[in-house]
Amino acid sequence: MNGLVLLIIGVALLVCGYIFYGRWLCKQWGVGESKEATPAHTMEDGIDYVPAPAPVLMGHHFSSIAGAGPITGPISAAGLGFGWLACTLWIIIGGIFFGGVHDFGALFASVRHGGKSIGEIISANMSKRAKRLFIIFAYLTLILVVAAFASIVAGTFGATYVDGVLDVAASTSQARVAMVSLLFILIAIVFGFCVYRRNAPMSVASVIGVAAIVAIIAIGMNFHPIYLPSSTWMYIVGLYIIIASVTPVWILLQPRDYLSSFLLYAMLALAVVAVVVARPSMESLPVLNTPGNTTPVFPVLFTTIACGAISGFHSLVSSGTTSKQLDKETDAKPIAYGGMLLECVLAILTLCAVAYAYSWNAAHPDMALKGATAIFGGGIAGMIDPSRGATYDILYTLLVLTYSAFCLTSLDTATRLARFMFQEFWLDGSKGETPENVTGYKKVLSNPLVATVITVVLGIALGMNGYGKIWALFGSANQLLAALGLLAVAAWLGNVGKKNFMCWIPMFFMLAVTIASLIINTKTQIGLISAGGADWGPYVQAIVGVLLVVLAVVLAIEGVQTIFGKKKAAAK
Repeated sequence: MNGLVLLIIGVALLVCGYIFYGRWLCKQWGVGESKEATPAHTMEDGIDYVPAPAPVLMGHHFSSIAGAGPITGPISAAGLGFGWLACTLWIIIGGIFFGGVHDFGALFASVRHGGKSIGEIISANMSKRAKRLFIIFAYLTLILVVAAFASIVAGTFGATYVDGVLDVAASTSQARVAMVSLLFILIAIVFGFCVYRRNAPMSVASVIGVAAIVAIIAIGMNFHPIYLPSSTWMYIVGLYIIIASVTPVWILLQPRDYLSSFLLYAMLALAVVAVVVARPSMESLPVLNTPGNTTPVFPVLFTTIACGAISGFHSLVSSGTTSKQLDKETDAKPIAYGGMLLECVLAILTLCAVAYAYSWNAAHPDMALKGATAIFGGGIAGMIDPSRGATYDILYTLLVLTYSAFCLTSLDTATRLARFMFQEFWLDGSKGETPENVTGYKKVLSNPLVATVITVVLGIALGMNGYGKIWALFGSANQLLAALGLLAVAAWLGNVGKKNFMCWIPMFFMLAVTIASLIINTKTQIGLISAGGADWGPYVQAIVGVLLVVLAVVLAIEGVQTIFGKKKAAAK
């Protein structure tokens, strides 16, 4: 199979899914029927609830949900021996019928619940106990996300030291990325100030913003004096996300994500050009599965490729930050459903890059591309400049920069989401409790700064002390979040008399994937413990794995009783 043909077929199917299935979902759910303004207007506070134009919010949403997922997922799946066709089928079917429904439904449900999170939607439509269980689980998952993405960003910025001596040649790319990223934050603040406080026209500001991006890239490529180890960058990143999580969204989050979206769109365009130019053969990858591969396609494929098909993290973004900035209800489809399908395109492009990289590695074992960053960046840059000259070096640096922008955006969004979760755990939304009107310990623990500092300290500490030892749990935990997000949406739709059957198959399938994956992983960890010499990682994975299975079963039973119990009651 030719990579260009695969891309054309994939994009055509995704476009059809957006037009026809997306339109059908809007009709079934009544999107746009409400005459009330969105929470961004009715609850506008200048901090978290701030209406944003659709292009700006699309930039935030897409940057946040993408992260490293649609790149690392397909690369990992290929590394496990799963074929290009198996991966592509899951990306397309999953994106249209699973992930798109999940993201769109979570955003729409949150908008109809005052911009509240999935936890509050569960509380309103299932029970307060279910809400608390969900929030604890979601918060711990977000801590793991903060730890992982902080480590990825710090590693992308961190200079290389050999026996305590700086290796400048090996650190140039990292220093360039770090310099451009710091300058990017600066121009984002200026952009936000000009647009939201000086009422600069968005079109003019966008043109100037893009020109500024080009300028800071040129500066960073030629002037990059900051060479710091990854450990130092971890502390700097921790301080940054504390500030980013509590500042009003118009100062940093909205403008930075909007401007970074241009980088991301440029990366997509560059990847498309690469595939058109090189037309890579997919033959370096198996079609469905490598012969003799002992890794089971079910459930491993469906937890490995998450962000490119369906990811529970997306429901937290949709119901955490995006719903608080949605200007019009009708913007939900292009932002949530469209954003998910755009991520699917990135996942397919990544598969093409993997196929090229594997072919390159076979022909040039002494210059093999290893690791997600090198495979993606080197694969795309290599397709355009196979000679690996100056063009290759420039493109590779720009692609690594964009990859870092993905991770940094997801990192500060995850921190803000974790802050919301931590605050909501202590507040009773049914009684109208807010951080401003509660007293005592609730007043302290629901304070935005306190909640953020606790979150960041836990995340950075885990990131610096071996989060990788429990990272294997993330795939299962993330897909359990997806199943529970669909469960919450289905329960709400049923309660308000809307059709919710489009959530059933994705919900039950992801529950089955999660439980099967957790059982396999727990069995593996118990084997490691039994063999002796295990550190704390297998113990934590085994214990948490069992707890997550119990959580999945308990919430699934309660959700099914809510969904189908309502239908029986209505029938009577």
